[in-house]
Amino acid sequence: MARTDFGPPDYREMVPPIIKENYGDWKYHTVPRPGVLKHVSHSGAVLHSVRVASPRLVSSDWIYDICDIAEKYCDGYLRFTTRNNVEFLVSDAAKLQPLIDELDDKDYLIGGVGLSISNVVHTQGWIHCKSAVTDASGITKSIMDEMTEYFTGKRKVPARLRIAVACCVNMCGACHCSDIAIVGIHRTVPRINDEMASRICEIPTTVASCPTGAIRPNPKLKSVEINPEKCMMCGNCTVVCPAIKIMDPVNDGVSIWVGGKVSNARTAPMFSRLAIPFIPNEPPRWSTVTDAVKNLVEVWVTNAREGERMGEWIGRIGWERFFKLADLPFTDKHIDDFTHAKTTFRSTTQFKF
Repeated sequence: MARTDFGPPDYREMVPPIIKENYGDWKYHTVPRPGVLKHVSHSGAVLHSVRVASPRLVSSDWIYDICDIAEKYCDGYLRFTTRNNVEFLVSDAAKLQPLIDELDDKDYLIGGVGLSISNVVHTQGWIHCKSAVTDASGITKSIMDEMTEYFTGKRKVPARLRIAVACCVNMCGACHCSDIAIVGIHRTVPRINDEMASRICEIPTTVASCPTGAIRPNPKLKSVEINPEKCMMCGNCTVVCPAIKIMDPVNDGVSIWVGGKVSNARTAPMFSRLAIPFIPNEPPRWSTVTDAVKNLVEVWVTNAREGERMGEWIGRIGWERFFKLADLPFTDKHIDDFTHAKTTFRSTTQFKF
């Protein structure tokens, strides 16, 4: 494929020779130890992938370090997974244990394979995003510090568990389909600086940015106005129009959702549903959020059957029983009255007649 000046390069140029030679011809894989996958081809070729957690927002020095390790043990080959893990691809079995030993010596977390908690994915948060309600990377760090033994396999879980953090309801971090999701939420209707809006904002673009049609032009002031009854405080308008502000240190915080998954195994894919409506921002360690997530994980580990994802377990016992086991209050905020949700769309390959 010809190289262009835009888009990613062709992935086939960057895979190890063993994968090129056995592409589409893999027979099976096993998990010989936590964090390690052994892939066996029909030809008898064997590839080991060693999975390591990454903080997602990384320094160039950290990138250099993992590249040096890959050069030493993997002929320079590694990959990043969709949940921000690093996988070292080892084609020489003799180098597998020395690689693991060096990763352990350098305090890299090996895990996230099989029955375990995967690396927490998160959006940009305060460090970069214009519409961020909370510090996604800070919450992720706090949660992973508590969940480390679940990631490394020292503490067992019934099935895969995926945790995600989104710094606002636009959810760039796949929170709508994770077992446990932490979503930043605004609770204050945006404030408009009409004088500034008339000078620096494109009115049609600002109106079009609202997913619920809560914004309309205000011709008298050459600005816009917001209908509070339609506004869901998503912050989209603040991104396209800097004259609109939504940040509120008192009312901003996070909500926690449970039961989502992308997997089509056993049951259809599921969206996450609200479990905890609001927890205030508590930087730098977000102790209440971390304790709430830890409680949800431990309740699931104690009560779920083997192979049962969070949403599948809740579906079996019922939401009433879930709220009781998790010691969570049920409020009016848990009643889904959003009329525009496409909840009836078929999203699975499992058809039953």
